[in-house]
Amino acid sequence: MLTYVLIFAIAFIVAVSATPLAKKISYLTGAVDVPNYRKIHEGAMPRLGGLAIVSGTVAGVVFWGPSLDYFWGIAGGAMLIVLLGLADDKYTLTAKAKIIVQTLAAFCIVMSGLMIELVSIPFYGQVELGVWSIPITMLWIVAITNAINLIDGLDGLAAGTSGIALFTIFLMAVMDGQILVIGLSLALLGATLGFLLFNFYPAKIFMGDTGAMFLGFSIAVISMLGLFKNVTIFSFVIPILILGIPIFDTLFAIIRRKLNNQKIYAPDRKHLHYCLLDMGFSHQHTVLMIYGMSALFGISAILFNATALWTSVLLVALLLVAIELGAERIGLLGSKKQPLLSIIRKVVGAIR
Repeated sequence: MLTYVLIFAIAFIVAVSATPLAKKISYLTGAVDVPNYRKIHEGAMPRLGGLAIVSGTVAGVVFWGPSLDYFWGIAGGAMLIVLLGLADDKYTLTAKAKIIVQTLAAFCIVMSGLMIELVSIPFYGQVELGVWSIPITMLWIVAITNAINLIDGLDGLAAGTSGIALFTIFLMAVMDGQILVIGLSLALLGATLGFLLFNFYPAKIFMGDTGAMFLGFSIAVISMLGLFKNVTIFSFVIPILILGIPIFDTLFAIIRRKLNNQKIYAPDRKHLHYCLLDMGFSHQHTVLMIYGMSALFGISAILFNATALWTSVLLVALLLVAIELGAERIGLLGSKKQPLLSIIRKVVGAIR
């Protein structure tokens, strides 16, 4: 127990100490976020705060010194993600360039032997993915890496949402006795919360792509080490629930852009946080509302893991109804006139 407390404390303290330094480095290197039509802040903001998250996480993990079979693959992939984030925060890279490097980072994980090899499906049982393990694993890593990055649009939003997801993963790891996941999630959680002290509204520094992609990549890998190893009847649903906000926000963005004949990586102002702001909520209230939504998804994942089959099915049904009603009400698809399911059918029909 003392070791786990120290892992969290060291990661937290290092992140708190490193954030002012990251702020200075941002200004010295010109890695600042300049306002535009999609940005909420006024004036240039330092955006290398991700360095503090990385530093805190590394410090916590090094102190702990766990034995990890996939160490070099994870370390190599994380290094690629950090370098990519630093380059993007400084030079603003193209979406294609970022996807290529993210795919290489995901390939490092696959080459280490860590893959999503099976899922459990209700009323059917366990399904071994075989050769599909490689593309599914890489898709999961790239998708979550970008999902966290996409919600990084308001002060403290990505850090807080990621912190809630990590705390949920930590609780489930404690329930399942997964020692490795407990330590890794605590290191990442401590670093994230340490940075959040400077990033919550009004933010003094942004995490940038360095922090957002590192968080997304790390959460994706930690979930593979723990959540996908779970043999419950709904193993594949649990990580999706924990990361519900970034996953569904990304899914709606893809559908929305397809409907508007846009490239799926084209930026817009229709993400969840922008929609809530347009409805009249303040910056701080919007962030706190999304925190609450993330916490509800986390609680749902825990209940999901602990309940019987039919209770889990009912829970999923209720969540899907709530998501559809919420998407229609808020306008996440750019239209409040058509039901979500109707829009999805149109998109699927167009693809066919």
